[in-house]
Amino acid sequence: MEMDAATFEKLVVDELDLLPEEMVQDLDNVVFVVEDRPEDGSLDLLGLYDGLALTERGHYGMGELPDRIIVYREPHLAQAENEEDLRHEVHTTLVHEIAHFFGIDDDQLHELGWA
Repeated sequence: MEMDAATFEKLVVDELDLLPEEMVQDLDNVVFVVEDRPEDGSLDLLGLYDGLALTERGHYGMGELPDRIIVYREPHLAQAENEEDLRHEVHTTLVHEIAHFFGIDDDQLHELGWA
């Protein structure tokens, strides 16, 4: 599947807007970023939480750089057969990375069916 960067970014924003309010209301000092690929150039990684989970924070406050949730465009496009598949994968990636922000690890995500 092919999609330019601007269209993909809009799709990510649209999917973010569809997430339940209770999932996103407590996100603090987090930015969402779309990049083409991970630094290693692979197509295996769909997203990344770059930050310190709430459960691992001690003192956190003013002057802290924001945590980042990165959604990788090319890996998503490589896995999706159509826009419906793409939207589903982006949604799942957003939920997965937001869960990491809240301190939910991959084992817990597997148990919940989100990894």
